[in-house]
Amino acid sequence: MARTLYVGNLPWATRAEDLAEIFSSYGEVLSSRIISDRQTGRSRGFGFVEVRDEDADAMIAALNGAELGGRVIIVNEARERQDVRRR
Repeated sequence: MARTLYVGNLPWATRAEDLAEIFSSYGEVLSSRIISDRQTGRSRGFGFVEVRDEDADAMIAALNGAELGGRVIIVNEARERQDVRRR
């Protein structure tokens, strides 16, 4: 089983590879991605890391509130996406 973790308040220059490297110190990372703005292509300051279920709680405990690039990051279990329709 896998769980997806939300990672917020990321520095703008953070890459998906950076997330994978940081989280891999605490367990197996299956995938990572940074969310970018559709119009500008610029990072929106958050991303997601998919990890093995048995590693997720340790990663949350270790990295929630940790400092990355001068910013305190937020790490918690991702919630199911709500269907948001923009007009």
